[in-house]
Amino acid sequence: MGQAAGLKPAGDGERALSYKMVEDELALFDKSINEFWNRFKSTVSDTSCQMVGLRENYKDSLKAFAEKLSVKLKEEERMVEMFLEYQNQIDRQNKLIQEKKDNLLKLIAEVKDKSQELEALTANIQDLKEEYARKKETISTANRANEERLKRLQKSADLYKDRLGLEIRKIYGDKLQFIFTNIDPKHPEIPFMFTLSLNEARDYEVSDSAPYLECLAEFQENVRKTNNFSAFLANVRKAFTAMVYN
Repeated sequence: MGQAAGLKPAGDGERALSYKMVEDELALFDKSINEFWNRFKSTVSDTSCQMVGLRENYKDSLKAFAEKLSVKLKEEERMVEMFLEYQNQIDRQNKLIQEKKDNLLKLIAEVKDKSQELEALTANIQDLKEEYARKKETISTANRANEERLKRLQKSADLYKDRLGLEIRKIYGDKLQFIFTNIDPKHPEIPFMFTLSLNEARDYEVSDSAPYLECLAEFQENVRKTNNFSAFLANVRKAFTAMVYN
């Protein structure tokens, strides 16, 4: 109580000074608030302008990128189309090449078969030529032998004609006709004849005797075995003579 009683109440001057300080502090705070707000609005305004600019730039960049991407995609599509067309061309070419290859292999096989056939045909022709040459030589040899036989027969015929009244004539089919005369004493001009030829085996073939001789076949067999033609003619003449006297 004593202390309270000892304090002196503030005077009017002190209260006025205190109020003044508070007002100054409030004014300073308000100024600071206004300056902060102004700076904030300025910052926000600048940022907003920058954002708008960035957004516009982003839109332009995105549009340009979209256009470039569209062009790129079209180029890629053309490349894909070109690749597919090229692939189709390659497939067609491969198919044609395979067909040509198959045809070539088929042709080679046919040529090979033809070559083998030609070789076989050539071998057959060669065999035929050799066989023909052998047969030709055989025929030539046989012809020479026949010519020799005919010469001998002709020589014998000349001899027999003078001595035995024998005439030999060459008739159709490379045959020889033997004609005897002077057999029948009463009628020496009457002919007694037979025909002679060579068969495929180059043996004597006797036929067409007039008058007919039954023993002619036997004479033919003997002359084939002995090749003694003079004896054969003598036997035939004897047989004709026997017919006259019998």
